[in-house]
Amino acid sequence: MDGDYVIGGVFSIHSNMHTAKHNYTTMPEPLSCAGSINPRELRFSRAMVFAIKQINNSTELLPGIKLGYEIYDSCASVSVAVHVAFQLSGGLDPVFNTGDKCSQSGMVMAVVGESGSTPSISVSRIIGPFNIPQVSYFATCACLSDKQQYPSFFRTIPSDQFQADALAKLVKHFGWTWIGAVRSDSDYGNNGMASFLHAARKEGICVEYSESFFRTHPRSRIQRVADVIRRSTAKVVVAFISPGDMRILLEELSIKPSPSRQWIGSESWVTDRDMLRFSFCAGAIGFGIEKSVIPGLRDFLLDLSPFKVADSPLLTMFWEEAFNCRLVKSESTDRSVCDGTEDIKTLQSSYTDTSQLRITNMAYKAVYAIAHAIHNAVCQQTDSTTQCVRFTKLEAKEVLNQLKKVNFSQNGYDVSFDANGDPVATYELVNWQRNESGSIELVTVGKYDSSLPVGQEFLINRNLTWVEGGTQVPVSVCTDSCPSGTRKVLQKGKPICCYDCTPCPEGEISNATDSFDCFPCPKEFWPNAERDLCLPKPVEFLSFNEALGIVLAAFSIGGACLTIITAAVFYRHRSSPIVRANNSELSFLLLFSLTLCFLCSLTFIGAPSEWSCMLRHTAFGITFVLCMSCVLGKTIVVLTAFRATLPGSNLMKWFGPSQQRLTVVSFTFIQVLICTIWLVLSPPFPMKNLTTYKERIILECALGSALGFWAVLGYIGLLAVFCFVLAVLARKLPNTFNEAKLITFSMLIFCAVWITFIPAYVSSPGKFTVAVEIFAILASSFGLITCIFAPKCFIILFKPEKNTKKHLMSREKM
Repeated sequence: MDGDYVIGGVFSIHSNMHTAKHNYTTMPEPLSCAGSINPRELRFSRAMVFAIKQINNSTELLPGIKLGYEIYDSCASVSVAVHVAFQLSGGLDPVFNTGDKCSQSGMVMAVVGESGSTPSISVSRIIGPFNIPQVSYFATCACLSDKQQYPSFFRTIPSDQFQADALAKLVKHFGWTWIGAVRSDSDYGNNGMASFLHAARKEGICVEYSESFFRTHPRSRIQRVADVIRRSTAKVVVAFISPGDMRILLEELSIKPSPSRQWIGSESWVTDRDMLRFSFCAGAIGFGIEKSVIPGLRDFLLDLSPFKVADSPLLTMFWEEAFNCRLVKSESTDRSVCDGTEDIKTLQSSYTDTSQLRITNMAYKAVYAIAHAIHNAVCQQTDSTTQCVRFTKLEAKEVLNQLKKVNFSQNGYDVSFDANGDPVATYELVNWQRNESGSIELVTVGKYDSSLPVGQEFLINRNLTWVEGGTQVPVSVCTDSCPSGTRKVLQKGKPICCYDCTPCPEGEISNATDSFDCFPCPKEFWPNAERDLCLPKPVEFLSFNEALGIVLAAFSIGGACLTIITAAVFYRHRSSPIVRANNSELSFLLLFSLTLCFLCSLTFIGAPSEWSCMLRHTAFGITFVLCMSCVLGKTIVVLTAFRATLPGSNLMKWFGPSQQRLTVVSFTFIQVLICTIWLVLSPPFPMKNLTTYKERIILECALGSALGFWAVLGYIGLLAVFCFVLAVLARKLPNTFNEAKLITFSMLIFCAVWITFIPAYVSSPGKFTVAVEIFAILASSFGLITCIFAPKCFIILFKPEKNTKKHLMSREKM
């Protein structure tokens, strides 16, 4: 249609073109389209015509100015798009050539189109040097935002850069970290997928495969891509594909059953209603341009009749394909003639379906954007009226400059361009859902707005259905998430999403899923069994509440009671010959010290405290020295008594009761002095032992000064050895003085116990160190009371006839 100012339009009304064979000897055949008409693209072109008619009837926008249009079919081909671009730039075209002069119909103020990114790039490179603005409604390649290469390019649809970021965030939102990727082998697919993969890597998403193809590739290439999808382990496939390419791929996948896949679609195909016939893609989700309403468009689209259609070759072809008949003027011979009963209102086609006006609105807004630019260039606002100069010679460059400034609202939809010629990116999240009748329909389930703050771009306001009609979000991961208590170890040669879950090392935890590192617990804490929480280490010490502590305490008290009973027996028979013959005073003192020895072992049981630590070692040292002093005194008495019976000996004069007491006090005082120095300089103290066991704390008494401890033990050992030597010397005395033999056996047991104690004490861990020390105390104490006092008590209680002076004196003669 001619007009004062002409707008060009380029649409991929056909999806293929005839392949010409060049022999380079004759002129090649003119370029021509092949295949059937794309009803959706036809609707886009008709929306352009509708918008221009609306503008021509408007009294506010370009009043008195008539817009014309030239609409071309690019056949979705770069070569045809290039040819069209030259026509729009003012070149010769057989259709508009009228003799020797070129018609002005070839001069356009701006161009609407193209659908595909690759043809749009070609068109922009040709018309750009002529400063002819191009406004695309469907070319989304992010590369077209480069104003250095495409200075005259604008678009009403958001750039794929926004869509790629949105798709990556969508995949991350549902927890898919292992995906497949398929793209068109074109500028749209390659650039869009490159942007998506870059954004996906930032989100920690791994790609199992990334395949590309184009609809003109051999079928073997398409089959290979389909086989990769079938064999893959990724349950989610992101497809950055044009509708024509996607249709071929889905047809190939439908031939041979394949595992169910969750499809994530780019805007170009996921909102194409022709794709809904592929039922195995039910549950697909993706982003679409916002659904819109264009008042009057449906009536305009349906205002077709055989008479009106006959004036347009494209509409004629569409009519014949839609109703499978031929118009009278048509050259088609393989169809019957249309009988006139055909009604386009009854036609089920993408052309007549206006329930999902998305890209159609982009084409509609593109026309209005150009119209506003022309309006701002040729019209002036005076008072309340708008005056437009109809015959102003308008250059395309002026329209280009004005197009950069447009900012208006049409049917409630804002239109403006940023510095890159892009609009504000807003998308609807759409989902392929089955309705009650079993057919698949597009359902808007959310929204994405790139202008909102990070993390708030998504709004999902409806339940989604997934692959095979599921209601649970499908899982697509290379490796299941590593639970708390484990860490991720990457598998060699595989993406970061493929890893092994290794339990945290001993003493370390991870309290988050998919942790790369485990962290050590504080010194006084230890991991639980799951290694996801640090718990306070159990504090361990020899307690009165545990079996070992109860047994040792029972033996300690039992030993003390036994000693007291022995003392009571001796006191009851203190005037008997056997008691008097064995130095009753030292015997009672020995029994008293043994009682203290038994009882001092109780100080080793229970939680160590500052006082108990000092008491247990000093009490042990002093009581045992008192015990050894008594035994040593008894041994000396035996030897002295034997020597005193020899003629001329007066030894008993020098070792009477006073000297015996002094000996006991002197030896004990030395130990008291050693303990006092130890306590003053470096006393024992309670300590938390964190090194013996990693998983628990041993509460024990530190020695303070190891020298002090071994000095105490050494002094006891010295007395024991000295006593043992004297007892050995006295073992062959007459039977009347046979207590020396008992002392010898007791000292033998005592020394054996404490010699064994040293390595056992050093090597025993934790509370068993204390148990070994208690055992040594009890064993040596029981050894002393058994060897020294048990034979005497046996005679006193069970053999009283032997408890006489005559019997004792007669044993020598026997």
